[in-house]
Amino acid sequence: MFGALACTQAPVLSNAAADTPTPPPANTDSNSNGDTLSRYKLSTGDVISIIVYGEDDLKRDKVRLTDAGTISYPVLGEIQVRGKTVGELEKLVTDGLRGSYLVNPRVSVTIDEYRPYFISGQVNNNGSFPYQPGLTVRKAVSIAGGFKERASLSKITIVRDGDASNTPVQADLNTYVRPGDAITVGESFF
Repeated sequence: MFGALACTQAPVLSNAAADTPTPPPANTDSNSNGDTLSRYKLSTGDVISIIVYGEDDLKRDKVRLTDAGTISYPVLGEIQVRGKTVGELEKLVTDGLRGSYLVNPRVSVTIDEYRPYFISGQVNNNGSFPYQPGLTVRKAVSIAGGFKERASLSKITIVRDGDASNTPVQADLNTYVRPGDAITVGESFF
């Protein structure tokens, strides 16, 4: 039934409003819109760049966070980055450089790559894929080659990255995906 579903096609839903993804609540860190982007918590697998204006020797391009969630930075040594927002990391580096090393450092941190999301089950290509802001389950499945013939739209779950209990949450095609999430598409028995 779903084998013919191409990357650009979507099943017809009875409610027209259901075709439009509903943004996550403002208290999430899903990166689905500008309001939540500033609350995004860095973690293992993210790739960041740090610029200190006027100080080329302190520039770090495309540094991947280690498994421990750290980066090595000149003058400051090993910095714990996991769990910090971009703004918090900018402040940490600024405060660390201010004083004996620089009088008034201006620091900018950018996210070059988000940690990947993972998808398994009844999709054509199981595995990890690069996260993109605004990603929904529908888009994630399309990137993974679409549904297999036996895929069940009512058996889609997500284990959210950072959920210590690894509790699967029921999802639909319009549910937003966050970096590091693990999506599972179950099998239909009909």
